[in-house]
Amino acid sequence: RRFFFWSKIHLEKKTQADFAPYFYDNGPYSNNGNLALFSLSEDMPVGTQIYCLNGTDPEGHEVRYGLSFDPGSKEYFRVDPRSGNITLVEKLDREKQDSIDVIISITDGRSKVMERVTIFVMDANDEKPDFQNMPAIIDVLETTESGSSIFKVEAVDKDTGSGGSVTYYLQSSMFAIDRHSGVLRIKFGEMLDYEKTKTHFVTIIAKDGGGNFNGKEQFLSSFATLTINVIDAQDTPPSFIGTPYFGYVYEISTPGSEIFTVSAEDGDVGNPNPIRYSLDEDAVFGINTTTGCITLLIPPNYLKREVFNVKVRASEVSPEGRLMDYGVTTVVIRVMDLNNNPPTFYGENGPQNMFELTMYEHPPEGEILRGLKVTVNDSDQGANAKFNLKLIGPGRMLRVVPQTVLNEAQVTILVEDSAAMDYEKHHFLTYKLLAVEIDTSERFSATADIVIHLLDTNDNAPKFSSDYYIARIPENSPGGSNVVSVTAVDPDSGPWGEVKYSIYGSGADLFLIQPASGIIYTQPWASLDAEVKSKYNFYVKAEDAEGKYNLAEVFVTVLDLNDHPPAFNNNFLQKTMVIGAPVKIEAVDDDAEIPNNVIEYAIMKAEPDNNIFDIDTDTGEIKLKSYIKSMAIIQNITKKRDCSWSLVVQARDRGQPSFSTTAVVKIDITEATHLKGGPLGSFLINRNNPMQIIGMLVGLISLMVIVTIIISTATFMRNKRSNRILPNRRVRRRPRSQNLWSFRNPFRKSETQREKFRIKEDEMEPEVIVENVNYNNNISNVVRHWCPPPPPCAPSLPPPPPSYFHGERHWTVPTVSAAVAPKPRKKPLLERQDTMNKALVSELKMRLERRRMMVP
Repeated sequence: RRFFFWSKIHLEKKTQADFAPYFYDNGPYSNNGNLALFSLSEDMPVGTQIYCLNGTDPEGHEVRYGLSFDPGSKEYFRVDPRSGNITLVEKLDREKQDSIDVIISITDGRSKVMERVTIFVMDANDEKPDFQNMPAIIDVLETTESGSSIFKVEAVDKDTGSGGSVTYYLQSSMFAIDRHSGVLRIKFGEMLDYEKTKTHFVTIIAKDGGGNFNGKEQFLSSFATLTINVIDAQDTPPSFIGTPYFGYVYEISTPGSEIFTVSAEDGDVGNPNPIRYSLDEDAVFGINTTTGCITLLIPPNYLKREVFNVKVRASEVSPEGRLMDYGVTTVVIRVMDLNNNPPTFYGENGPQNMFELTMYEHPPEGEILRGLKVTVNDSDQGANAKFNLKLIGPGRMLRVVPQTVLNEAQVTILVEDSAAMDYEKHHFLTYKLLAVEIDTSERFSATADIVIHLLDTNDNAPKFSSDYYIARIPENSPGGSNVVSVTAVDPDSGPWGEVKYSIYGSGADLFLIQPASGIIYTQPWASLDAEVKSKYNFYVKAEDAEGKYNLAEVFVTVLDLNDHPPAFNNNFLQKTMVIGAPVKIEAVDDDAEIPNNVIEYAIMKAEPDNNIFDIDTDTGEIKLKSYIKSMAIIQNITKKRDCSWSLVVQARDRGQPSFSTTAVVKIDITEATHLKGGPLGSFLINRNNPMQIIGMLVGLISLMVIVTIIISTATFMRNKRSNRILPNRRVRRRPRSQNLWSFRNPFRKSETQREKFRIKEDEMEPEVIVENVNYNNNISNVVRHWCPPPPPCAPSLPPPPPSYFHGERHWTVPTVSAAVAPKPRKKPLLERQDTMNKALVSELKMRLERRRMMVP
């Protein structure tokens, strides 16, 4: 009870002592308190929290905040009752309202405290300068002195500070403005001129001093136009309109005829005075003082000049009738003749419309045709006597001078294109010389014919029908046979057009040419051999009487004939054949080209059995029939222990006619397995150690290479010391390969005249070949059949070189004897060894090849 009593007493006391809430006063630079001396910029964005009301209650009760405005005032702010945050809700404008009265309140629910505060709106540079007296129109007398003030511009900026200061600018060559005062004046040294410019439009710029706006510095400016009208003053003399002036007097004019009317006006067009006209000379022409019409005073036949320069004066007349300033102009008056005479051409004896001249072709360019004496004349006067000259004819070979004539001129014709004046194209040239009036309506004209006869000169060199000629001739052609006919033409006339032919070059030794006809034929003693040389080339020269010439190249191919039979090295050949390995025979045909030197092989006869061997017709490889796999099969067929065969083998070429040669081949057949018991055979056939076999073969090959190098070196040194080859029998030299055609440019300049016709040939060493006495067994003599060469045709590309086959062909040289011996085939010397050892080596090579093919 005691506790409850004392609490009640205390609560009663507290209720009796309740105090009102109050605002904190945080000073003018604080954003928290009671808005005392608070200010904000007018460019503050709407929605920004600008302040926070802050206060308290002495009893610690929760307080609420309020914000109100006077009745009729615009409400710029809103407050959050709990937090006291004040937010800007309307756009501020200092120029309209620079301060805002606000009633703020704070309450604890029982007591409420209200205060009136003033919020100051600070300036931002958001206003442009405003012209007070612009745009404007002013009048200024053109006689106003330079530097004079003519207007004062005034602009006001509502901003404060630098943003409210105004500076003036303009861009003009005639006027200037004081930047601070705005006084506009005429620039020093400049004067207004009504006659040049009646109105000036001046754009004036008013710019403030800049200031902060939305956090950035900003400069604002305004534009206005000032119109300045220039007032005219009497300071300009009269001026003529439409000058220059030209008048004409015709031969049919009469005194009093109007010639021309001048017109002038006062230069002071703002307030012009009347004009009075007068002439400085009035003996021949007169003028109306008011209208300015000039008339003729005397007949035209009394006029002693063709052109008159008449001075006309135009004077201002003041309101009192006094003559003031004046202007002067010149009127050019021409005495005109009627166009009643056309142009006319004259020669030495009077009017002429045909002129002839004889001259050589290709005269120098720019040369005058002196044999032509032509004059042209028009008897009229002035423009009626002015005409053009034109030369009409083939091409642009000639040019006429002058091209424009007044009254009369001597006509000159110049050479324009010397190359086109060619006797071979035109024996004579015909031109039309045309004279046509220019400025007349009648356009009178006249023509004259000019005929030029050209004389020929030696201006052309002979020209071949082709740059090269290709000919073919069989190798057995007799001496004096026709090869090819060349043709060159010289378009010049007389002796200059006659062509003489000759041939040059190292390849021309076997040939002659008929100087007049151009037919090329072989020397009477010439003997052509395709095996010795199958291609010749040389130059043919076509020359006229004065030595002008041209060249062409001739390519001659010697056609090969089948005049050599195939030949074996010996009539009797001995071979050893291991079963499964072929043996090869080879014959040589000394003809130069295919198919004459292509050989086919055939087995003519085999003893004791014809049905055991096959031969490759192209390579000459002889091998057993495919079903023969062992010696037992062979012995079964022959019923003999001896496996020795005699074969008659034929080698036949593919020429027309075809030649053939036979040889006897003795073949001993053996089997590699027969050597298995011997020590060498055991070593070679040991398949478990193949590296030993390969090593032995590499050693043998290396030894053979070394021996070959030693023999070749010794032979070379011997030949070098003797510098020649001494054959001990009849020898034949034969080229290893035929020379390919080489098309040379015969017009390329060389250092000397001799080098023009030099044809290079490869120098080749002859090879010694011992004559083979083994002639064809079944051919007693060689019969040659050939067709005459075809007639010369249009040049074509040179024939392709013959294809090369395996084995190199050797040089052959023509011998004193008419017989041609086949070249023997040299065999390497082999030591006499056991037949079984040879067969064993062949067997091992074959097995190694098979094993190499099986290895991936």
